[in-house]
Amino acid sequence: MTEIRAAGGVAWRPGPGGVEVCLVHRPRYGDWSLPKGKLEPAEHPLVAAVREVAEETDVRAVPQVRLPSARYRSEGRPKVVDYWSMRAVANGGFQPGTEVDDVRWLPADEAVRLVSYPHDAEVLGAFAALPPVTATVLLVRHGHAGARGTWSGPDTGRPLDAEGWAQARALAELVALVRPARLLSASARRCVQTLDPAAAALDLPIEVCGDLDEPRPGQQRDERSLALAGRLVELARAGGQVAVCSQGRVIPGALERLTGRVGADFTTPKGGGWLLAFAHETLLAAERL
Repeated sequence: MTEIRAAGGVAWRPGPGGVEVCLVHRPRYGDWSLPKGKLEPAEHPLVAAVREVAEETDVRAVPQVRLPSARYRSEGRPKVVDYWSMRAVANGGFQPGTEVDDVRWLPADEAVRLVSYPHDAEVLGAFAALPPVTATVLLVRHGHAGARGTWSGPDTGRPLDAEGWAQARALAELVALVRPARLLSASARRCVQTLDPAAAALDLPIEVCGDLDEPRPGQQRDERSLALAGRLVELARAGGQVAVCSQGRVIPGALERLTGRVGADFTTPKGGGWLLAFAHETLLAAERL
Protein backbone atom coordinates (compact mmCIF):
# COMPACT_ATOMS: atom_id res chain seq x y z
CA MET A 1 0.00 0.00 0.00
CA THR A 2 1.45 3.37 -1.03
CA GLU A 3 2.17 5.62 1.93
CA ILE A 4 0.97 9.20 2.09
CA ARG A 5 3.86 11.67 2.16
CA ALA A 6 3.42 15.02 3.89
CA ALA A 7 5.59 17.71 5.44
CA GLY A 8 5.24 20.54 7.92
CA GLY A 9 7.03 22.57 10.51
CA VAL A 10 7.34 23.94 13.99
CA ALA A 11 7.33 27.64 13.14
CA TRP A 12 8.71 29.72 15.99
CA ARG A 13 9.23 33.36 16.91
CA PRO A 14 10.51 35.31 19.93
CA GLY A 15 7.70 36.20 22.32
CA PRO A 16 7.38 38.36 25.43
CA GLY A 17 8.14 35.38 27.67
CA GLY A 18 10.45 33.44 25.35
CA VAL A 19 10.06 31.35 22.20
CA GLU A 20 6.52 30.80 20.88
CA VAL A 21 5.43 28.14 18.38
CA CYS A 22 2.54 28.14 15.95
CA LEU A 23 -0.43 25.74 16.04
CA VAL A 24 -3.43 25.58 13.72
CA HIS A 25 -7.06 24.61 14.33
CA ARG A 26 -8.75 22.57 11.62
CA PRO A 27 -12.55 22.80 11.73
CA ARG A 28 -12.97 19.64 9.66
CA TYR A 29 -11.37 17.56 12.42
CA GLY A 30 -11.90 19.87 15.39
CA ASP A 31 -8.24 19.47 16.33
CA TRP A 32 -5.15 21.53 17.15
CA SER A 33 -2.04 20.42 15.29
CA LEU A 34 1.20 21.50 13.70
CA PRO A 35 0.81 23.02 10.22
CA LYS A 36 1.45 20.41 7.53
CA GLY A 37 0.17 19.11 4.22
CA LYS A 38 0.69 16.60 1.44
CA LEU A 39 3.56 16.80 -1.02
CA GLU A 40 2.82 17.82 -4.58
CA PRO A 41 4.02 15.35 -7.26
CA ALA A 42 7.85 15.30 -7.35
CA GLU A 43 8.01 18.03 -4.69
CA HIS A 44 10.95 18.05 -2.28
CA PRO A 45 9.75 17.51 1.33
CA LEU A 46 11.55 20.62 2.55
CA VAL A 47 9.88 22.75 -0.12
CA ALA A 48 6.52 21.25 0.83
CA ALA A 49 7.11 21.92 4.53
CA VAL A 50 7.82 25.62 4.01
CA ARG A 51 4.96 25.95 1.52
CA GLU A 52 2.41 24.27 3.78
CA VAL A 53 3.36 26.41 6.79
CA ALA A 54 2.91 29.50 4.63
CA GLU A 55 -0.41 28.32 3.20
CA GLU A 56 -1.95 27.34 6.53
CA THR A 57 -0.63 30.14 8.74
CA ASP A 58 0.47 32.89 6.31
CA VAL A 59 3.86 32.74 8.05
CA ARG A 60 7.03 32.82 5.95
CA ALA A 61 9.69 30.82 7.77
CA VAL A 62 13.31 29.75 7.29
CA PRO A 63 13.96 26.02 7.90
CA GLN A 64 16.72 25.23 10.39
CA VAL A 65 16.75 21.71 11.90
CA ARG A 66 15.13 18.44 10.81
CA LEU A 67 12.82 17.14 13.55
CA PRO A 68 11.49 13.59 14.05
CA SER A 69 9.04 12.39 11.44
CA ALA A 70 5.55 11.33 12.48
CA ARG A 71 4.22 7.98 11.30
CA TYR A 72 0.59 6.93 11.62
CA ARG A 73 -2.36 5.71 9.59
CA SER A 74 -4.70 8.08 7.80
CA GLU A 75 -7.82 6.91 5.99
CA GLY A 76 -6.53 3.34 6.21
CA ARG A 77 -3.13 4.13 4.68
CA PRO A 78 0.29 4.62 6.28
CA LYS A 79 1.29 8.28 6.46
CA VAL A 80 4.70 9.87 7.02
CA VAL A 81 5.03 13.55 7.89
CA ASP A 82 8.51 15.12 7.83
CA TYR A 83 9.00 18.15 10.09
CA TRP A 84 11.55 20.95 10.38
CA SER A 85 11.96 23.70 12.92
CA MET A 86 11.50 27.05 11.17
CA ARG A 87 12.21 30.60 12.25
CA ALA A 88 9.32 32.89 11.33
CA VAL A 89 10.59 35.89 9.38
CA ALA A 90 7.38 37.40 7.97
CA ASN A 91 3.64 37.25 8.55
CA GLY A 92 1.19 38.38 5.92
CA GLY A 93 -1.84 38.39 8.24
CA PHE A 94 -3.81 35.20 8.84
CA GLN A 95 -7.34 34.95 7.42
CA PRO A 96 -9.60 32.10 8.66
CA GLY A 97 -10.58 29.56 6.00
CA THR A 98 -12.25 26.21 5.55
CA GLU A 99 -9.05 24.22 6.22
CA VAL A 100 -7.68 26.32 9.08
CA ASP A 101 -9.92 28.70 11.01
CA ASP A 102 -7.61 29.70 13.88
CA VAL A 103 -3.89 30.08 14.59
CA ARG A 104 -2.28 30.34 18.02
CA TRP A 105 1.26 31.26 19.11
CA LEU A 106 2.13 29.60 22.40
CA PRO A 107 5.16 28.62 24.49
CA ALA A 108 6.23 25.10 23.59
CA ASP A 109 5.07 23.58 26.88
CA GLU A 110 1.58 25.04 26.43
CA ALA A 111 1.51 23.87 22.82
CA VAL A 112 2.34 20.31 23.95
CA ARG A 113 -0.72 20.37 26.19
CA LEU A 114 -2.99 21.78 23.49
CA VAL A 115 -2.16 19.57 20.49
CA SER A 116 -4.63 16.78 19.83
CA TYR A 117 -2.17 14.03 18.88
CA PRO A 118 0.75 12.40 20.71
CA HIS A 119 2.97 12.48 17.60
CA ASP A 120 2.67 16.28 17.45
CA ALA A 121 3.61 16.46 21.12
CA GLU A 122 6.72 14.35 20.41
CA VAL A 123 7.79 16.68 17.61
CA LEU A 124 7.29 19.71 19.86
CA GLY A 125 9.32 18.00 22.58
CA ALA A 126 12.21 17.48 20.18
CA PHE A 127 12.01 21.13 19.17
CA ALA A 128 12.00 22.32 22.79
CA ALA A 129 15.16 20.29 23.49
CA LEU A 130 17.15 22.12 20.78
CA PRO A 131 19.65 24.83 21.69
CA PRO A 132 18.95 28.17 19.95
CA VAL A 133 20.06 28.11 16.32
CA THR A 134 22.22 31.12 15.42
CA ALA A 135 23.26 30.23 11.86
CA THR A 136 22.08 28.06 8.99
CA VAL A 137 24.35 26.93 6.16
CA LEU A 138 23.12 25.19 3.03
CA LEU A 139 26.14 23.19 1.82
CA VAL A 140 25.83 21.72 -1.67
CA ARG A 141 28.03 19.85 -4.10
CA HIS A 142 28.23 21.12 -7.66
CA GLY A 143 26.02 19.61 -10.33
CA HIS A 144 26.98 17.04 -12.94
CA ALA A 145 29.76 18.20 -15.25
CA GLY A 146 30.55 15.17 -17.38
CA ALA A 147 33.64 13.00 -16.90
CA ARG A 148 37.05 14.47 -16.11
CA GLY A 149 38.61 12.40 -18.89
CA THR A 150 36.36 13.91 -21.57
CA TRP A 151 37.41 17.51 -20.83
CA SER A 152 40.61 18.65 -22.55
CA GLY A 153 41.11 21.91 -20.67
CA PRO A 154 42.05 22.62 -17.03
CA ASP A 155 39.74 20.73 -14.68
CA THR A 156 38.77 23.96 -12.91
CA GLY A 157 37.24 25.13 -16.19
CA ARG A 158 35.02 22.08 -16.71
CA PRO A 159 31.42 23.36 -17.06
CA LEU A 160 28.09 21.89 -16.05
CA ASP A 161 26.41 19.68 -18.63
CA ALA A 162 22.66 19.59 -19.31
CA GLU A 163 22.03 17.35 -16.30
CA GLY A 164 24.09 19.64 -14.11
CA TRP A 165 22.15 22.72 -15.16
CA ALA A 166 18.88 20.91 -14.34
CA GLN A 167 20.31 20.11 -10.90
CA ALA A 168 21.37 23.74 -10.45
CA ARG A 169 17.87 24.97 -11.23
CA ALA A 170 16.38 22.47 -8.76
CA LEU A 171 18.88 23.52 -6.09
CA ALA A 172 17.93 27.18 -6.56
CA GLU A 173 14.52 26.47 -5.06
CA LEU A 174 16.11 24.92 -1.97
CA VAL A 175 18.67 27.71 -1.66
CA ALA A 176 15.87 30.29 -1.71
CA LEU A 177 14.17 28.56 1.24
CA VAL A 178 16.99 29.49 3.64
CA ARG A 179 16.95 33.14 2.48
CA PRO A 180 20.75 33.41 2.38
CA ALA A 181 22.46 36.76 2.77
CA ARG A 182 25.54 35.41 0.95
CA LEU A 183 26.38 32.84 -1.74
CA LEU A 184 29.89 31.34 -1.65
CA SER A 185 31.43 29.03 -4.22
CA ALA A 186 34.60 27.05 -4.73
CA SER A 187 36.67 28.43 -7.60
CA ALA A 188 35.88 25.66 -10.11
CA ARG A 189 33.63 26.83 -12.93
CA ARG A 190 31.08 24.07 -12.30
CA CYS A 191 30.68 25.20 -8.69
CA VAL A 192 30.03 28.82 -9.61
CA GLN A 193 27.58 27.73 -12.29
CA THR A 194 25.72 25.56 -9.78
CA LEU A 195 24.84 28.70 -7.83
CA ASP A 196 24.06 30.81 -10.91
CA PRO A 197 20.28 30.14 -10.94
CA ALA A 198 20.03 30.91 -7.22
CA ALA A 199 22.08 34.07 -7.64
CA ALA A 200 19.79 35.27 -10.44
CA ALA A 201 16.63 34.48 -8.47
CA LEU A 202 17.88 36.12 -5.25
CA ASP A 203 19.80 38.97 -6.90
CA LEU A 204 22.94 38.10 -4.95
CA PRO A 205 26.58 38.01 -6.08
CA ILE A 206 28.55 34.77 -5.94
CA GLU A 207 31.69 35.08 -3.82
CA VAL A 208 34.48 32.76 -5.00
CA CYS A 209 36.48 31.31 -2.12
CA GLY A 210 39.56 29.07 -2.41
CA ASP A 211 38.95 27.58 1.04
CA LEU A 212 36.08 25.63 -0.53
CA ASP A 213 38.23 23.95 -3.21
CA GLU A 214 39.14 20.28 -3.41
CA PRO A 215 42.88 19.40 -3.38
CA ARG A 216 44.99 20.20 -6.38
CA PRO A 217 48.11 18.16 -7.32
CA GLY A 218 50.48 18.15 -4.38
CA GLN A 219 47.83 19.06 -1.81
CA GLN A 220 46.43 16.69 0.81
CA ARG A 221 42.71 15.97 0.97
CA ASP A 222 42.71 16.28 4.77
CA GLU A 223 44.27 19.72 4.51
CA ARG A 224 41.57 20.93 2.11
CA SER A 225 38.76 19.36 4.19
CA LEU A 226 40.11 21.18 7.22
CA ALA A 227 40.07 24.46 5.27
CA LEU A 228 36.42 23.91 4.28
CA ALA A 229 35.44 23.05 7.86
CA GLY A 230 37.20 26.18 9.10
CA ARG A 231 35.41 28.40 6.61
CA LEU A 232 32.03 26.89 7.54
CA VAL A 233 32.71 27.61 11.22
CA GLU A 234 33.73 31.15 10.32
CA LEU A 235 30.46 31.64 8.46
CA ALA A 236 28.51 30.18 11.38
CA ARG A 237 30.27 32.51 13.78
CA ALA A 238 28.96 35.47 11.78
CA GLY A 239 25.37 34.21 12.19
CA GLY A 240 22.45 34.31 9.79
CA GLN A 241 22.00 32.26 6.65
CA VAL A 242 24.41 31.43 3.84
CA ALA A 243 24.61 28.99 0.92
CA VAL A 244 27.91 27.33 -0.05
CA CYS A 245 28.87 25.22 -3.07
CA SER A 246 31.92 23.00 -2.68
CA GLN A 247 33.29 19.72 -4.06
CA GLY A 248 32.89 16.02 -3.44
CA ARG A 249 36.44 15.29 -2.31
CA VAL A 250 36.32 17.68 0.66
CA ILE A 251 32.70 17.79 1.86
CA PRO A 252 32.80 14.38 3.64
CA GLY A 253 36.01 15.19 5.52
CA ALA A 254 34.75 18.62 6.55
CA LEU A 255 31.53 17.14 7.92
CA GLU A 256 33.48 14.46 9.80
CA ARG A 257 35.41 17.21 11.57
CA LEU A 258 32.36 19.33 12.33
CA THR A 259 30.25 16.44 13.62
CA GLY A 260 33.02 14.39 15.25
CA ARG A 261 31.56 11.32 13.50
CA VAL A 262 34.71 9.88 11.96
CA GLY A 263 33.91 7.19 9.41
CA ALA A 264 30.25 8.21 9.00
CA ASP A 265 28.86 8.27 5.48
CA PHE A 266 28.95 11.90 4.36
CA THR A 267 29.29 11.04 0.67
CA THR A 268 27.41 13.71 -1.23
CA PRO A 269 26.10 13.11 -4.76
CA LYS A 270 26.49 15.77 -7.41
CA GLY A 271 23.65 18.25 -7.06
CA GLY A 272 23.03 17.07 -3.48
CA GLY A 273 23.82 18.70 -0.20
CA TRP A 274 23.24 19.29 3.49
CA LEU A 275 21.29 21.63 5.73
CA LEU A 276 23.63 22.59 8.58
CA ALA A 277 22.39 24.27 11.76
CA PHE A 278 24.81 25.92 14.17
CA ALA A 279 24.68 27.31 17.70
CA HIS A 280 27.50 29.82 17.34
CA GLU A 281 30.52 27.64 16.37
CA THR A 282 28.93 24.32 17.34
CA LEU A 283 27.23 22.24 14.67
CA LEU A 284 23.86 21.11 15.99
CA ALA A 285 22.59 19.15 13.02
CA ALA A 286 23.64 18.06 9.53
CA GLU A 287 20.76 16.72 7.48
CA ARG A 288 20.86 15.52 3.89
CA LEU A 289 18.75 17.41 1.43
